Amino acid sequence: MPQVILSHPTGNAFVREALRALQDADMLSAFCTSLGFHDNDPWLKLPIPQRWKHKLERRHYAIPKAKLKRRPCLEITRLLGQRILGSHFKAGPIDAIYATVDKLTADNIHQLKPDGVYAYEDGALESFKAATTLSVPCFYELPIAYWKELHKLLEDAADRRPDWAPTLAFQKDSTDKCAQKDEELTYADSIICPSKFVYDSLPDSIKKEKPCTILPYGAPPPQTSTKQKQKTKTLRVLFAGALSQRKGLADLFDAINLLNRSDIELITMGSLQAPLSFYQEACPHFTYESPRPHQDVLKLMQSCDVFALPSIVEGRALVQLEALSCGLPLLITPNTGGEDLIKETETGFLVPPHSPQAIAEKLNWLADNKDALPSMQAAALNQAKKSSWGSFRHQWIQHVKKAFIPS
Repeated sequence: MPQVILSHPTGNAFVREALRALQDADMLSAFCTSLGFHDNDPWLKLPIPQRWKHKLERRHYAIPKAKLKRRPCLEITRLLGQRILGSHFKAGPIDAIYATVDKLTADNIHQLKPDGVYAYEDGALESFKAATTLSVPCFYELPIAYWKELHKLLEDAADRRPDWAPTLAFQKDSTDKCAQKDEELTYADSIICPSKFVYDSLPDSIKKEKPCTILPYGAPPPQTSTKQKQKTKTLRVLFAGALSQRKGLADLFDAINLLNRSDIELITMGSLQAPLSFYQEACPHFTYESPRPHQDVLKLMQSCDVFALPSIVEGRALVQLEALSCGLPLLITPNTGGEDLIKETETGFLVPPHSPQAIAEKLNWLADNKDALPSMQAAALNQAKKSSWGSFRHQWIQHVKKAFIPS
């Protein structure tokens, strides 16, 4: 079987699924990352507090020691900085971490001489240059909208709601960084997008020049602990994510204020991007829940009736897929990358971005039609089952294999 090097600094959920697909197909040459632990890694057996062990286990990859290539120092610095300084540390040396792993990948390409290399935005340039010298196919994944469209959408959001602009945490990428993104695209032989929204954000010139494929990220298995929800007079609406206007929270707050219904309860869970008082002034009637471990997030989801994420820009927000797996109908914009998940009045509703009125109309309908919730929750679980990670892995590995079939 052809052998592929996979590269990513932090090993997100979608990277783990791609890694699993390569491993299952016996196609993994190596996985290059920053901080990571292999099977039987002695670091995972240290007598350390459980909360620290849990964090280490999140960087465990079920692959042999020989296939895990790592450069952990900068990532450890970043994680410690976030732990000590919190939001003041911001992203830390994230660009340097990407560059370090990119260089590590390039070195391994020269050493291992794989049949292909798969890398992600901001961490692919040196890898692809090395692969090109060996005529090795370069797979490039763009997890979020193309940078020009991303910048435009966030600049428009700041102009529309200057009071919420600080929550965007938006700094335009430098000229050099944007040039690197475009150079990565020029080296790519195949471009993979997780949603139609990301695909549509690419310039037409790129889509005409290179094969671009949509391979949507998947949902976890439907939660077996999901119980029949008791009928209540209150519609519990959950928002989960950073409390930012990038996620459309200002529009959701405006919708709640427009409705002013005592039988709609909004719960927001996520990291604050401004003092809590800022949000309370914007919307006096909501419940704030702080970030928590993943299993506790799922429990919170299962206590709610509908999930709202009226985002301005995403790639394919994984949290909406987790909500589906907990039986929550979705109220989202196309910009979440979840347009394909929506069957109107069955699995949820699609609304335009920047549209509090449209959000209010859908919430009003849901509050007036609570009898429809059980069937919508069942449809959400069924959609999660159809949009599974297993389906993603199958489509993904088939796409990679095609590159090695003689034309």
